[in-house]
Amino acid sequence: MNNDLLYQIALTLVPNIGDVHAKALVHIYGDAQSIFKARKKDLEAIEGIGTVRAKSIRDFIDFSPCEAEIQFIEKYKIEPLFLTNKNYPQRLLNAYDSPALLYYRGNIDLNYTKIISIVGTRNNSEYGKLVTEKLIEELAEQNILVVSGLAFGIDTIAHKAALKNNLPTIGVLAHGLDRIYPLQNKTLAKQMTAHGGLLTDFMSNTNPDKQNFPKRNRIVAGMCDAIVVVESGKKGGSLITAELANGYNKDVLAFPGKTTDNKSEGCNYLIKQNKASLITAATDLLELMNWLPKEKTAHSKQRELFIELTADEKIIVDILQQQESISIDQLYFKSALSSSAVAQALLMLEMQGIVASLPGKVYKLL
Repeated sequence: MNNDLLYQIALTLVPNIGDVHAKALVHIYGDAQSIFKARKKDLEAIEGIGTVRAKSIRDFIDFSPCEAEIQFIEKYKIEPLFLTNKNYPQRLLNAYDSPALLYYRGNIDLNYTKIISIVGTRNNSEYGKLVTEKLIEELAEQNILVVSGLAFGIDTIAHKAALKNNLPTIGVLAHGLDRIYPLQNKTLAKQMTAHGGLLTDFMSNTNPDKQNFPKRNRIVAGMCDAIVVVESGKKGGSLITAELANGYNKDVLAFPGKTTDNKSEGCNYLIKQNKASLITAATDLLELMNWLPKEKTAHSKQRELFIELTADEKIIVDILQQQESISIDQLYFKSALSSSAVAQALLMLEMQGIVASLPGKVYKLL
């Protein structure tokens, strides 16, 4: 039995301990097992934990559901991703309420260089279908990972279009990996595990209950570089995802629609309230994210030769030289530097005119 995993799963089951508290505790103790072995009075002294939560941790003794889940994980070759795992989606870590533990079945790096999430209504129009398919077709040469929620409508269209255009795609589920909802997407889900994957923070035997979908949406919003809303009512789940993405400092884009069309009411609202950038084609997304290819200038080559860099600055420049632009989340992950060291290096590089910051906490070499 994997003791680390046993305690990691257990941490997600302790009453009164949610993801925010779990992350805070892991930050202090380093691993899940140490949390369960900590003294009650030490736990009580931690800000936000207190007597009730400390008691919940110390009173947790039934590890049988955790043992059963480990058996399920091993049988179906599922990859558990605790927040300290290097394969955990690093972009998601910057969301204050990111899951402490994820369950993943697939073959694609969740820290892919470029990731977009596409969301929209379950009851799409033909316009929504065409817009989604055209967007992904135009992105086919960009080597982008497409994330959505495997629901009916725009989600399903996005996943299918990604597979058709040889782009990897991840479906984020509102239930355990022992089932597929909706059932009609079972074949699609199987194809996705071969060319992407399925991801959830719910254990097996968890039903797709209504309250699980907003929880699922925070993963869709948090693990991407940018999120695209295709069609949505003003009170749809896609609007919740877009609001979450804004809260996580992600770039949000929305396709506009007719003012008389209730399926586009949410998109038009986001654009009107400056909560989303208007998008009509893939080039809008590529330009906003600075993902269009650019030639290096002679000036940049001269700069590389003559400017003396500190060790941390050189690490950042070396990473930026490997791609056109990169998010702050990826810099943290790839550099293995502390957040303060990355911030200091970026500041100095910007002051020297070597690096430029772009919308969405993205950086590029000048």
